[in-house]
Amino acid sequence: MNLSLLDPFQNDFPEVIEEYLEQGNAKCVSFNRRGTLLAVGCADGTCVIWDFDTRGVAKEFRDPSSSASVTNVSWSKNGRYLLVAATDRSLALWDVASSTKVHAMTLQQTAFLVRVHPANPSLCLACPMSNAPILVDFDSNTSHALTVFAHKAIENGNVARSKASNGTPQFFPSVACFNKRGDLIFVGNSKGEVLITGTMSREVQAIVVIPGGAVVRHLSLSRSGQYLLIISNDRIIRLYEVLLPIDGASQAVSAMSDGQSHDSMSAEDLKQRGSKCFQYFKEFQDRVNRAQWRAACFSGDGEYVAGASAVKGEHKIHIWNSKTGQLARILEGPKEGLTDLAWHLSRPIVASVSMTAGVVYIWAKDYTENWSAFAPDFEELEENEEYVEREDEFDLMPETEKEKPSRVDEDEEVDIMTADKVAAFSDSDDSDDGLNFLPTVPLPDTPEQQNQVPQSLHVFEDSKAEPCSTPDSDHSNGADEDERTTDSQRKRKRNVLDRPEKASSSQKLAFFTEKSRSDPQVMMTPSPSCEELSPE
Repeated sequence: MNLSLLDPFQNDFPEVIEEYLEQGNAKCVSFNRRGTLLAVGCADGTCVIWDFDTRGVAKEFRDPSSSASVTNVSWSKNGRYLLVAATDRSLALWDVASSTKVHAMTLQQTAFLVRVHPANPSLCLACPMSNAPILVDFDSNTSHALTVFAHKAIENGNVARSKASNGTPQFFPSVACFNKRGDLIFVGNSKGEVLITGTMSREVQAIVVIPGGAVVRHLSLSRSGQYLLIISNDRIIRLYEVLLPIDGASQAVSAMSDGQSHDSMSAEDLKQRGSKCFQYFKEFQDRVNRAQWRAACFSGDGEYVAGASAVKGEHKIHIWNSKTGQLARILEGPKEGLTDLAWHLSRPIVASVSMTAGVVYIWAKDYTENWSAFAPDFEELEENEEYVEREDEFDLMPETEKEKPSRVDEDEEVDIMTADKVAAFSDSDDSDDGLNFLPTVPLPDTPEQQNQVPQSLHVFEDSKAEPCSTPDSDHSNGADEDERTTDSQRKRKRNVLDRPEKASSSQKLAFFTEKSRSDPQVMMTPSPSCEELSPE
């Protein structure tokens, strides 16, 4: 399709299901930083890497010693590594190009969310179901539980939790994600708070209070690092603007202490500092059905926000304008649940995972060509019209034609070495050291198995076999033909009796079939060949 013919006033968000990807029972999806590769985690422990340009499988790898279902996957910034978490509490870092496992670790609980550090692939975050988020360092083979509540101790990797009325410990889910550069970690807890923690110090530097105090279920950072989506248990998706600078965010938070030491700061001081880090911007919700949200994400440019409904039996995706907060579109898919959601990094494409069928649906724009959008004097016709050509319409008139000035400066040097930067990518993402494509290895063609068709059996019932003409006889009558046919049949019968080891299966079958029948005139033999009928 010619991009210049597209209507520039069309909305830049997906509208219809373009196609679906089916390779195993999918559970989670994730795009790499350029959107050229799509990682899909399956229920049998396999990770499938799709080439998103060709929509073909580029790589497929799994741990042969484990068949546990994959819960979440996360790409490294350079696209060379993929972090995979599974239900057997395993956490593995794979080299995508070589399909080899670089690092592996077994956690105390299954991680439902993992994130790779933007700068160091060996450093990652793992969020278990009921424990505090864990900062894992594969190089040193160590893991550290992060603080979930301010001034709460963490004992043996578990958060010190209060007990309910029946004596059982309360369930405290928590989520975490890195900021743009990875020097800070945003941790959401069950009290409706987001703790800003230093990555190296692992100390809480600020606290952001979420209105309503509902449990924080999901955190999603925009590609630019300036906005943060927070999904709470009160069925509201909140959008916050990150006021911290992209570079040196940790130092900027520490500079807000006004000379006060970190140990002497109270929870109120941390909350006051947090109000200077985040600013409440918008909120999104389903005001009609009051649906709960399973996942949320930004578009590549941050103009739109997508939320996946958590209602079983509904495959709905709500899309809002992040600036105005207005609902732009509701995408309705098949009558099945939705488990995961991912927006393409540079195109208006959304990948959603079906809960029942395990299929990845690809949502895209419904493009329509508008020829008049770029040609003001172009007139669209509802139906064909007959055009009458003028007599001198295409005649050459050199004296009246004017030479058009050339718009190209022939003396200007053209730079063919410098590559233009892509507007959709930030400066930090516009580097060439990453793995954006995978070489495709064609599979060898398997030879087709040719079925051996047995030699056909001819049944001669009250019929005469037509013999081949011999060089000794130029012409013969009907009686001679019958006599030669009978002689040849008797000759073949004697050959079977005299040399049974050299007789073919069809000849044996014909012989025993003839013997078992009462009518001696009926035989079941192959058609006699010319060599057998010709005189020796």
